Amino acid sequence: MQSTLLRQQIHNRFPVLRVLAPWLMVVIVLLSWELVTRLQLYPEFIIPRPITVFDKFVEVIANGRLWLHASTTLGQMAIGLAIGLSTALTLGYALAKSTLLEDILSPIIVALQSTPVVAYAPLLVIWFGTGPTSKIVTCALIVFFPMLLNTMVGIRSVPSSLRDLMRSLRASRWQMFWLLEVPAALPVLLGGLKVSATLAVIGAVVGEFVSANAGLGHLIKISRDAYDTPLVVVAVLTLAIIARTLYGIVALLERRLLAWQTRAQRSNVIS
Repeated sequence: MQSTLLRQQIHNRFPVLRVLAPWLMVVIVLLSWELVTRLQLYPEFIIPRPITVFDKFVEVIANGRLWLHASTTLGQMAIGLAIGLSTALTLGYALAKSTLLEDILSPIIVALQSTPVVAYAPLLVIWFGTGPTSKIVTCALIVFFPMLLNTMVGIRSVPSSLRDLMRSLRASRWQMFWLLEVPAALPVLLGGLKVSATLAVIGAVVGEFVSANAGLGHLIKISRDAYDTPLVVVAVLTLAIIARTLYGIVALLERRLLAWQTRAQRSNVIS
């Protein structure tokens, strides 16, 4: 009885701690940042005060400058993410099903994976121009490989005993895919989606660093050249907020889709 009551108390308090912990970390970082600026360990043009960054943030929001660049990055990132994920899911499933296809394509995949996107981003600008296409392709490439590998691992991790069971029930290929492979591989696929969602921000910004007329990467570049450090920090923080928001959306999706696993684990613990 006491152990049950203790578990209930921990369960009631844990959500509160889970919500407050990230905000507590943000407060600690802000206080440390303010302390460093007050001690004048570095000149203010190198590390500006938090209040200076906040004032700059309000300024660029009021004049619409931040929204212009952020919307450009978000649009290119969304298209690149959609293309990269859909391609990775399709090819990853095919590679997981065919070892021959994996042997044929693995040298090219490994070569591209081992080469930083920054290295061939200038080539993409030459091939696809300085418009949004090169940024979309860069974003698609950087999110492609993590999702591809997770798709292969997820599909191949389906227990063979469950496959045999589905075959004994004369399940069709579609039923095998939708009723067995997708649910079994879903935790791994969502893990890859978390990584890809955050990398999409990097992919879009890398393309904007190389050549762009708008976007948060372009804003960072021109702010750096003008030694406008507060504006650089504003752009970087905006990118961090976008990445964290995407990660949170996928995490929420994961909790919804895998709620049955959580309930099964809880019932096993109680039993």
